[in-house]
Amino acid sequence: MTNSKTLILGGVRSGKSRLAERLAIQSHLPVIYIATATIEDAEMQARIELHRANRPAHWQVMEEPLQLAAVLSQQAAENHCLLVDCLTLWLTNLLLHQDSTVFEREYAAFLSVLPTLPGRIILVSNETNMGVIPMGELSRRYCDEAGKLHQLIARQCEQVILTVAGLPHYLKGSS
Repeated sequence: MTNSKTLILGGVRSGKSRLAERLAIQSHLPVIYIATATIEDAEMQARIELHRANRPAHWQVMEEPLQLAAVLSQQAAENHCLLVDCLTLWLTNLLLHQDSTVFEREYAAFLSVLPTLPGRIILVSNETNMGVIPMGELSRRYCDEAGKLHQLIARQCEQVILTVAGLPHYLKGSS
């Protein structure tokens, strides 16, 4: 599966990042890890440090909270594996940006570039829409946008995996 796209969904601490890292290692390709998180508080800093500690030291790491399409376009190659962790943090960064045009521009750019990318692409995202509808307007918009994003990406991926309790459930494609 050298030229392919995989979407890995799951809840918080479901094992999705660990699975994505394992698939990246199994690709036997040089890995570029694209992190979308930003450090806003001590708890998020601890989460990021845990991810850093668990990643192989030889992986190239790029941090890009907003312009994901541009980074993917620049880095994707037949002989590379790009691992993006995570799309829902990227989506949050877009939704909270003070310039409201950033959301539409970057969202559209990502969806436009995704089908053109060569190489092995692994996308990690939180599945947030399996519970009650949130009360706040921003929270509802976030869940709506995440749900739409996941559906659009899933159509473009050869493999879609839902991770629950560390166990991968293949929704599209095989193991």
